[in-house]
Amino acid sequence: MKLLICCCLILFSSSCFSQTSKKNFSAIDWRAEDINSNSPDTLAQLLTASYTTQLDKVRSIFIWITEHIEYNTLRFQPYIKYHDDGIESEEDSLPGLRPLDERVARIVLKRRQTVCEGYSRLFKTLCDFAGIKSEIICGYARSNSGSKKFQCNHNWNAVMIDSNWYLLDATWASGYLSFSGTQFIRDYNDYYFLTPPKYFIEDHYPEDVKWTLLNDPPTLNEFKNSPFKQSAFNRHNIISYAPLKGIINTTVGDTINIELQTIDENKRLCVIDYPNTDSITIANADSASVVNKTAVTSGNKIKCSYVVESQNPQWLQVIYNGDIVLRYKLNIEEQPFNYPQIIIKDIASKN
Repeated sequence: MKLLICCCLILFSSSCFSQTSKKNFSAIDWRAEDINSNSPDTLAQLLTASYTTQLDKVRSIFIWITEHIEYNTLRFQPYIKYHDDGIESEEDSLPGLRPLDERVARIVLKRRQTVCEGYSRLFKTLCDFAGIKSEIICGYARSNSGSKKFQCNHNWNAVMIDSNWYLLDATWASGYLSFSGTQFIRDYNDYYFLTPPKYFIEDHYPEDVKWTLLNDPPTLNEFKNSPFKQSAFNRHNIISYAPLKGIINTTVGDTINIELQTIDENKRLCVIDYPNTDSITIANADSASVVNKTAVTSGNKIKCSYVVESQNPQWLQVIYNGDIVLRYKLNIEEQPFNYPQIIIKDIASKN
């Protein structure tokens, strides 16, 4: 799955950057990709020395991380034993104990792979050496596992640019995992660079609510009960969707109506109830929806329906233009058994 590319410039009249063409950062991106160093202080200097604005410096640091660090998929492969490459021991043997963020950053730079904590600590360390204020945010990310557990499972960053705080996620911007979770696919996603808070909150909820950067943030319960937006959601021009709640209470025989509003000229929409999907399943469902004309388009809206035929389905996967964009949880309630109505004659009246 790929994600929408959209860049950001400073909008002086508000606290959010406006989305603009990527060409505004193309020179910075191109230069950052060719810089190389395993020392965070040297790397920060090389990445930022040529720029005068904090925005350009942050962009250079962010793009370097997303282009040079890959996600460590070994956490999804428990059958592979941990192999000590000696890098951590090497760091421990150096004279003087460096701050934790810097120690982790040095290890990440040598291995060139990590998980979300390493991405966020590396970003903060490079910002520190560049004289830019930033924070590591711990919180909840909407995972695609369908797990009922809801706990702190992700790290990202907040960064101060020209006295204002902004949000970004170098992990999610660097690429995505294959369906099996065993392969990291590098595919830069600019959506998570200085994402406006009202959009960032849709899949990131911080432990400390102040880091939503919203005046009226949603409650944790509202966040949990919203539909899960797959990574492909941000690639399409989806303006709104329905239902708004991610948990749908229903019974056998009910019809669930799915609606998307989008400015795309060509629209295809279908729904499947498979808990686990792969590219072939998605392609077949998408093709079948076109042949059977299961969706109806009216203006910039497209609708399709799903009939609950049994109590087995637990998840609805919404497929738009060949990508899964939304995921809903079904709570299918048992229908009460209706006994046949028995008409009892009044025997007494006959006597």
